[in-house]
Amino acid sequence: MAASPEEMQACYARGEEARRLEQPNGVVEFERTTEVILRTLPPAPAVVADIGGGPGRYTEWLASLGYAVHHRDLVRSHVEHVSGLALPAVTTATADARDLDLPDASVDAVLLLGPLYHLAVREDRVQSLREAGRIVKHGGPVFVAVISRWAPRLDGAVAAELSIEFPRMTEFVAEVEASGDLPALHDGAFCGYTHRPDDVRAEVFDAGLDLVDLVGLEGISFALGDLGERLADPARRAVVIDSARALERVPEVMGVSPHLLATVRRPS
Repeated sequence: MAASPEEMQACYARGEEARRLEQPNGVVEFERTTEVILRTLPPAPAVVADIGGGPGRYTEWLASLGYAVHHRDLVRSHVEHVSGLALPAVTTATADARDLDLPDASVDAVLLLGPLYHLAVREDRVQSLREAGRIVKHGGPVFVAVISRWAPRLDGAVAAELSIEFPRMTEFVAEVEASGDLPALHDGAFCGYTHRPDDVRAEVFDAGLDLVDLVGLEGISFALGDLGERLADPARRAVVIDSARALERVPEVMGVSPHLLATVRRPS
């Protein structure tokens, strides 16, 4: 089984999520995510729900562009952090992605960039998609992020060489790839669920939503030991981002990216 809600809360209580998108891998993830979102996001001043918005990095970005944002997250410290930012046109509250406090068809777009990471039961993931579809206006986009089934092996075992510190890593990644469940490797470690591309397509369909696009976000950038140096140089940074963009829909390599991002719509 994937991690319990208590383990998830313990993971985020470490406060590392607030800094994750500032690290080299996170910089690529954020730049590519925002790039894909802007392809179909309605223009400001539209209303966007950032569900499972964590400490609010995407909420801040949306607010800076002139959007009104309803931030919701299950972790109380994340909600308190966003509240302390005092951003204009932003509301925040503790909420479960499977049972939201927002009215039907009340927002123009939904970001669902975290909840599917942590829902081990398939029906819970489908329900969170249904809720996103319920609150968005007909025809409005919902952006859904998932962790690739092969991220623990490629990012964790190969790139980060976690097997040096955790000898059971080989057995661990085999179990993740067989079941999808990603339990905490150690106390306080990240825990959640991983998807194959076809899993995303099937869950979106079962939620009654239309899949518009599905892309891999980062490509092989996570495996570059000098990624920080490359991102600091505009020309080298462009090569990294352009390569991820060029390969984002290639079926043979889509799952290499640590994250997949689906664009879906509530049927008109």
